[in-house]
This record gives sequence, structure tokens and C-alpha cells, in this order.
Amino acid sequence: MEKKDIEYKIHDLKADYVRLQQDLEKLEFVKGNLHPLEKQLRDIEEELKVLYKKLEE
Repeated sequence: MEKKDIEYKIHDLKADYVRLQQDLEKLEFVKGNLHPLEKQLRDIEEELKVLYKKLEE
């Protein structure tokens, strides 16, 4: 994967992360089921760690 591709993927993941955080806040307000969104956020965080590590190489 090229540096440009990694940076693009990081940008997309960050956008998804922000969107999921907003959805999570809405669900908290209406007392919805937060578990699936929390798992997605953790998965994105892990993927970002991997991509940042690749970017450093």
C-alpha cells in the first residue's frame, strides 16, 4: 500500500469515526443500544493504529 493510499484510508476512517461518535451521542440521548457503535469505534481505532504504523515505515 502506498503512502498516498494509506493517508486516504486514514482520512476516510477519521470521517467514519466522527460520524459514529455523533450517532453514539444521539443514541445516548434516547437511551439506545450503544454496544454495536462502541465496537465499531474500537475497530476503527485499532485500524488507525495499524495504518499510522505503516505510514511511519
